[in-house]
Amino acid sequence: MAMSTVQLLELFGGFAGACFALWLATQSLPSPGGALRAGLAPLQPALLAYLQRPGLLGSAGLLLLRLSIGVMMIHHGQEKLADPQQFANTYVASLHLPFPLFFAYVAGFSELIGSWLVILGLLTPLGALALTGTMATAAYQHILTAGLNIYVLELVVLYLGGSLALLLNGPGRFSFDAGMAPELIASLNPNSSASEAEQPGRFGPLTPAPIPFP
Repeated sequence: MAMSTVQLLELFGGFAGACFALWLATQSLPSPGGALRAGLAPLQPALLAYLQRPGLLGSAGLLLLRLSIGVMMIHHGQEKLADPQQFANTYVASLHLPFPLFFAYVAGFSELIGSWLVILGLLTPLGALALTGTMATAAYQHILTAGLNIYVLELVVLYLGGSLALLLNGPGRFSFDAGMAPELIASLNPNSSASEAEQPGRFGPLTPAPIPFP
């Protein structure tokens, strides 16, 4: 029996609640040390360029790609989690991996949660990496069992290519990642506190000082 829409929404709500609880927990942790910030400083321009690199048209194309792949991949993750034992016996067992039921759950949750991350553009590299990993494994399984059969591989290759394109190009500007990136990168900047301290008016209003004349 397939997982209902209500169950799917409950699952996503639980995942979102867990992420929110994790975020609240991290607020009480100390901020990264100076050495860590200094080490991340050279990567900040590249990270910002990765998250906000394309223009408006390119970002719109990435948004359409994210929605297309994410919405369609939810269906596959939903099917795996509806009957993980059947998926483990049919597909995972042919790969001769240990604990096939465990890897069946891993594949299902990777596709389901990874699809939501890709759709929202939230932690997009992790979501795209999860989808890329499952599709690469699926492509290997199809080649192992059916050879280079284009009719068996075509859908898997399309999903794999799209997920890999998102992983390499980033989510585009129409995403949560792009919106949160400037503030997060500024918080990791080791010179941010020093630059703020040097700003005029930081320690109160400026007042003119008398200049004595001889």
